[in-house]
Amino acid sequence: MNNGAENWSDADAHFMALAIEQAQGALAHDDVPIGAVVALGDDAIAVGRNERELLQDPTAHAEVLALRRAAEAVGSWRVLGATLYVTLEPCSMCAGAIVLSRIPHVVYGASDPKAGACGSVLDITGEPRFNHRPDVRGGLMADACGELLRAFFAARR
Repeated sequence: MNNGAENWSDADAHFMALAIEQAQGALAHDDVPIGAVVALGDDAIAVGRNERELLQDPTAHAEVLALRRAAEAVGSWRVLGATLYVTLEPCSMCAGAIVLSRIPHVVYGASDPKAGACGSVLDITGEPRFNHRPDVRGGLMADACGELLRAFFAARR
């Protein structure tokens, strides 16, 4: 995992902005505002937002939904050549799905010091015993991504 200062591209910023829009959409059904976009080349081929409350499904995380849709779009469970952009560092379930999807690149916004599984609490995506280890970079638009979460939880206190 690389979580330091980055030289982000315009494309990285564009796709993370789309992920932030997805996160904002989760607020409409009172879900934690986390959004994800799977990009292949210059195209966003799939999006997802947290839908746990909406679907009453504990697995309906933004990343899982986006990866399912990306697999449909490419016609394979292997989402090769793509990048997953997500507003919050993936949890252990999502990190496992990332590894299993064979997606080669992950970019996240805010780190998750309580449940992050891409280096913060666990490093599932960097586990050397797994047969796939995606390149993971964190911190893209971290302030904007984190503020969405802070505002969401502050409103509930």
